[in-house]
Amino acid sequence: MNKVSLIIEREYITRVSNKRFLLMTILMPLVFIVFIFGSSYFAATIKEETKIAVANDPGFLKENLVSEKGDLQFEFTNDVDTNNYTSKGFDAVLYTFIEDEQLIGNIHSKKQLGLEKSNYIDRQLNKAVENNLLLERGIQKSTLDSIKNASKENVTVKNLVEDEKGKNKESNAGLAYGIGFGSGILIYMTMFIFGSMVMRGVAEEKTNRIAEVIVSSCKPFELMLGKIIGIAGVGLTQLLLWIALIVALSTSLTMFLPTETIQQAQQMQQSQVSGATMANADMASKILEAKATLTEGVNWLMIIGFFLFYFLGGYLFYASLFAAVGSVINEDPQEAQQLMLPITMPIIFSFVVLNGVLANPSSSMAVWMSIIPFTSPIIMMGRIPFGIPNTVPYWQLAASMLSLVGGFIFTTWFAGRIYRTGILLYGKKVTWKEMIKWTFRKS
Repeated sequence: MNKVSLIIEREYITRVSNKRFLLMTILMPLVFIVFIFGSSYFAATIKEETKIAVANDPGFLKENLVSEKGDLQFEFTNDVDTNNYTSKGFDAVLYTFIEDEQLIGNIHSKKQLGLEKSNYIDRQLNKAVENNLLLERGIQKSTLDSIKNASKENVTVKNLVEDEKGKNKESNAGLAYGIGFGSGILIYMTMFIFGSMVMRGVAEEKTNRIAEVIVSSCKPFELMLGKIIGIAGVGLTQLLLWIALIVALSTSLTMFLPTETIQQAQQMQQSQVSGATMANADMASKILEAKATLTEGVNWLMIIGFFLFYFLGGYLFYASLFAAVGSVINEDPQEAQQLMLPITMPIIFSFVVLNGVLANPSSSMAVWMSIIPFTSPIIMMGRIPFGIPNTVPYWQLAASMLSLVGGFIFTTWFAGRIYRTGILLYGKKVTWKEMIKWTFRKS
């Protein structure tokens, strides 16, 4: 074990002291925060205002067609048609007529409005027709508006889940979905990044003939195990630093919001705000709401604990296989890609089906994929935020953890048998069939 610890120490110190490691550790959380909040902010603020002239009103649109969307305005006029709407300062003209008791709306424009605005116009026209039909049946618009406002204010839906003590606890499916998806994508990325790092490290040492020197003083299995654990320590260190920096940056994000914007966000329900000001206030409101939600009703200690287990378990499970591939490849990148395909397919498949699992975390597919070690690191972390033991019973959690630990022991043994032959093999392309034969070869 002394030799293994020396290899672990060498791998860890060499990589942690690397300038690239320090740069990536600092830049990654900044890029993550800027991407998430920056994209949301610009999506809310950078919107092109569209003026639409409504021509040939059948008689009920002017009172029912309301411009609720800040960047899209309706204007009713009699002197605008499809030939002169651009010269009148409009971006499009909405020509409406009744045919077979059905409202038909044709939008004429020089450029396509986009899916969001087209769908909005369609919804507004449907709402206008609905209001008109209700008015024809004797329901006044003021009465209709009061009913709609009352129904919005008087309906609150909460999902109450009974815990082990029989007490009802409010759950947040949206937050659970976000945590599950975020955890899954982090594990997905880290398994690829650090697994590939193990493979490249082994391949480089083999190509440079460093492995021959190291193997002369220790067993190939000891070298592989030390390299896997050493890089695991690097990955865990980087991951913990990422989490700490992301939490710190997210928590302090509201400090950079202007005071008037925060006040507007808190008063949005009572006041009418439009244009860019409304977008800024809406963005600030979402940030404040997200901050409050993340600090309430979530057992972060449990989430982080299981995340670290499945992060390390998934990494160790796959890293040994990546190391086995690194020990048999030479300098041909295509050879590496072919041998990596059977390893990477379960990881990619797990991520592809993650959305389906998050939509139905108690389905039989979700249960079995969270137990099988090839898919459990991503799938189980997608299910855990929905609740233990309600969504994830204790027996499923225990089966998943035990199978992942057992899978790591098996893949380490399997990869070690390949590693002892492949690390000293040069100039020959091998297949998985040959590599499997090596595992049953006597020493």
